Amino acid sequence: MAVVSTERRDGYAIVTINRPQVLNALNREVLEALQEAVAAIEADAAMRALIVTGAGRAFAAGADIREIQALAHPAAAEAFSQFGQHIMTLIAQSRLVSIMAINGFALGGGLELAMAGDYRIIAEGAELGQPEILLGIIPGFGGTQRLKDLCGAGRALWLIASGERIDAAHALAWGIVDEVQPANEVLPRAEGMASALGTRAPLALAAAKRAVRAEGQLSHRLLFEAAEFGLIGCSDDAREGTAAFLEKRSPRFQGS
Repeated sequence: MAVVSTERRDGYAIVTINRPQVLNALNREVLEALQEAVAAIEADAAMRALIVTGAGRAFAAGADIREIQALAHPAAAEAFSQFGQHIMTLIAQSRLVSIMAINGFALGGGLELAMAGDYRIIAEGAELGQPEILLGIIPGFGGTQRLKDLCGAGRALWLIASGERIDAAHALAWGIVDEVQPANEVLPRAEGMASALGTRAPLALAAAKRAVRAEGQLSHRLLFEAAEFGLIGCSDDAREGTAAFLEKRSPRFQGS
């Protein structure tokens, strides 16, 4: 069985990490398969959204410890970190709106993967954490930065320095996830959201993601928003969308 599987639906795709026997630990093979899967989905013009989830009782329980232990020198460790960061950035910067269906444990690299997404739905019984400190290391796939952006420097440092886990309710209260669902409702909820996104205008959807994720001072971000609006506002899809509204019919977006 492939370590990562892809199911294409109408307008979206589901990517599932398939290493349930090791709680979907993220070794190099899985990371490479994720990279290939996301790139292939993004290249499909019919796709608007991406769901990432895990097989079995875990979303992903961290990087593969054996691979970390085998790192022989600082340059190799740095390269491993940069490779993992590259995969997370690929998801974060993709035109696809990504929904992380956190069906179980999301620890270490698994939490870093979840945080690279645009929207996070967590199962009621799931736990999150960055336990790398317990192994004598720190997060290396973007966890120190994305966790700080989501919940603030104090809480991020406490989670990273303590290595403790938090439950779904705490993760929601701290802004690390966006909603909590019963375990059997996590994937259906994600699919419902992705299906709706599959009907949206593709150029506007990608522009919305770029604008929301823009960084810098507010004045610069507002200028970026205006520039995106300028491009999208004159598109064929914008003309179709506004015409459909005035004519009281469903729009037929073409991505142009």
